[in-house]
Amino acid sequence: MTRTTTTAPGPHPTPRVKRLAARAAVAVELSPLVGRRRSNPWIRRALVFVTCVLLLDALFGERGLAETGRARQDYEAAAADLRRVRQDNAGLRGQIRRLQDDPAAIEAVARRDLGLIKPGEVLVVVRDSKEDPARR
Repeated sequence: MTRTTTTAPGPHPTPRVKRLAARAAVAVELSPLVGRRRSNPWIRRALVFVTCVLLLDALFGERGLAETGRARQDYEAAAADLRRVRQDNAGLRGQIRRLQDDPAAIEAVARRDLGLIKPGEVLVVVRDSKEDPARR
């Protein structure tokens, strides 16, 4: 459905006028489609409902945005625990090397943890008195 227009003899139309005329012709061709209504309002309602369901599933579903955030927090907490455990392991490995190679380290642990003394030494244990000073 095209429209033809005739121009009066005289000056030739400018390119701008030609563009405007072409746009007007397209608008005339599309005008019956612009004012047309949808035949069934239930289709639109169903599309809105399906869109809402998909949006809610994307946000709160099993693999939704909220679950992804919780999984990311769990991952970061596990990574922090792993770093801490690796640091503890490195410290324990260093302590094992010292205890295997250094007799002074073994002696220090035996004195501190087990209360052992060398022959000829006297062990003095100083305790804090929790008694009432007037009872002495």
